[in-house]
Amino acid sequence: MGRMGLPKLQIALDNGVLSEALESIRLVGDEVDVIEAGTILCLAEGMEAVRCLRALYPEKTILADTKCADAGGTVAKNCADAGADWMTVICCATIPTMKAALKEVRDLQVELYGDWTFAQAEAWMAAGLTQVVYHQSRDALLAGETWTDKDLDKIRKLVSMGFKVSVTGGLEVETLPLFAGIDVYTFIAGRGIRDASDPRQAARDFKAEIARIWG
Repeated sequence: MGRMGLPKLQIALDNGVLSEALESIRLVGDEVDVIEAGTILCLAEGMEAVRCLRALYPEKTILADTKCADAGGTVAKNCADAGADWMTVICCATIPTMKAALKEVRDLQVELYGDWTFAQAEAWMAAGLTQVVYHQSRDALLAGETWTDKDLDKIRKLVSMGFKVSVTGGLEVETLPLFAGIDVYTFIAGRGIRDASDPRQAARDFKAEIARIWG
C-alpha cells in the first residue's frame, strides 16, 4: 500500500556499553530492517559500535544516530568509513552542514526536535534531504502524554511534502494502529523491543502488526 510499501522496523540500541548493545542485537538483529547505533552508544563507544554492528550484520541497514550539529562532512565520513549507511543530523544544523554530511553517507535523516518549521523542511527538501524522524519526546512520554492528532497531522504533512518519515518515541505494538493510513517509512522502537521479556517475539509482533495494517 502507498508509495513505499510496508513500513520498516528499526531497533534503537541506546545502550551505554557496547557488550550490552551486542547482547540486545543478537536477539533481534535478524528480525528488524534497520539497526541503529543510538546516540548514547555512539558517544560512549564511538565508531567501534558501528564497526561491530556492520561486521555482524553485513546485509542490514546500519544507522549512526549522531544527531550531528556541526562538522557534517567529517562526522559523516567517519560514520561511513565505519560501515554506517545512514546518519542523523539535528534539525537546527545549517543547510551547509547537512549537505556536507549527505555527500559522505548513503542517506541522511533530519531529527525533528524542539522548534522546527515547515519552511525549514522545504529548505531541507530543496537541499536534497528526503528523510526526517518525527519524535514523540521522552519528556512528553514521561509526563503521560501520547501521540496526538497534532502529531499525526504534522506527520501527514511531511509525507505529503515528499519526505520519508520515520516515527519514534515510546512505540508499542498497541500504538501502531494510530498511524493507519499514513505512509510511515520506518517505525523506530527501542525499549519496546529491548526491554521485552522476549525481545525476538516483540520484534516479530511489531512486524506482524505492521503487515496487518499496511499489508
